Amino acid sequence: MIIGFSYPAVLALLVVPIGILVWTWRRKGREIALPFDHGIQREGRGWWRTIGVFESMPACLLAIVIFMLAGPQESGQPRSRRALTNIEFCVDNSASMTMAFGEQSRYEASMKAIHEFVDFRDGDAFGLTFFSDATLQWVPLTTDTSAFGYALPFMDPRLPLPAGLGAGTQIGKGLEECRKTLLTREHGDRMIILVSDGASADLYGGRDTEVAAALKRDGIVVIDVHVADGEVPKEIVNIAYLTDGEVFQPGDQAALAAVFKRIDEMRKSKLEKVAAETHDHFFLPSIAGLSLLGMAVLSLFGLRYTPW
Repeated sequence: MIIGFSYPAVLALLVVPIGILVWTWRRKGREIALPFDHGIQREGRGWWRTIGVFESMPACLLAIVIFMLAGPQESGQPRSRRALTNIEFCVDNSASMTMAFGEQSRYEASMKAIHEFVDFRDGDAFGLTFFSDATLQWVPLTTDTSAFGYALPFMDPRLPLPAGLGAGTQIGKGLEECRKTLLTREHGDRMIILVSDGASADLYGGRDTEVAAALKRDGIVVIDVHVADGEVPKEIVNIAYLTDGEVFQPGDQAALAAVFKRIDEMRKSKLEKVAAETHDHFFLPSIAGLSLLGMAVLSLFGLRYTPW
């Protein structure tokens, strides 16, 4: 259905073909009086009308051309698209992440699970930030996640760490850096998946509440995956629950993989309606124009007005 025109002012030119049509049907002087015109034969009004229709076709073709030049527009069907979720992985890179976690280290098991999560969560934007005493953004927020696979060997805590990264654990600093990264995205949900194995001194003394309040204000949900035995530090639990997140403590590699599947189920991809786009609507006018052109060409092979 036509809902508008790109150049509606062009439609004013339709007065030209309308004038030609009026002139075609109302003009006089085509007839020539012959002696037998005053006889009893029929007037031939049917043929007059038929020929008039074919003589009107050029004007109709001109009207269709003007109509198409005005750019008729139609509305497309409303579409649904996947709503983007911006997920920042905040991964502990301290020395304690080298401890065994099943057959692998805590770091290796965590990175493997993250890589698998990224693969089956296709379509979201992911970022990767490592932290210990300092922070290092390894992968900026992007939907191209190929860099995640290359991080595993280079950021292993058993290797010499980049200058300034240190070997301690400052979760508050890591969360703050992730918050700044997520704030660069204006659209989509925001989530931090914190992977750590210990407590953090920079969250003591009520600092955890301040961090949680800032994250909550910016609409950022924190989900903690604690890859160590023992009790999860209460400061991390507070941050997760105050931001409407969750805390998981997997005991082995299989449980860790299950945790990331559970996170995917908790934060299902959402679909959002997208306003229908307008498109040029030339199909029907083109069919009408070609049909008229064909009939007009056929009429030239003898169907014309002859005054005798």
